[in-house]
Amino acid sequence: MIVGVGTDLIDIARVGKACEKQAFLSRIYTMEECRRFGGNAARLAGNFAVKEAVAKALGTGFRSFWPRDIEVLRDDMGKPFVRLFGGAKEKAGELGVKAVYVSITNTKEYAAAFAVAEGNQQQESE
Repeated sequence: MIVGVGTDLIDIARVGKACEKQAFLSRIYTMEECRRFGGNAARLAGNFAVKEAVAKALGTGFRSFWPRDIEVLRDDMGKPFVRLFGGAKEKAGELGVKAVYVSITNTKEYAAAFAVAEGNQQQESE
């Protein structure tokens, strides 16, 4: 059962400029993300878009957790996946989310991401 969906579009150059500041990097990305993708503005922008999309799929945006609570990595084939920590993991648990699926695409100027949060039970709408 789909618990939520989210999407985001971001300007790669804007993220690249922000990533010149260590404070931004450490506030947004995990150490593993910085190790794997540091210096690659397109990858970091894609990760940022995924974080936003996942936050939307969880229905809150970044109200009850931080971007660093969502880690975006790639498997051996390049497929992106997320790991949830802290408040994001807690919110996913409250919603009954069992899996989060993500996709990233980019052009020269923009990175876009889509996220689907899947759970076992249908959520009641208000």
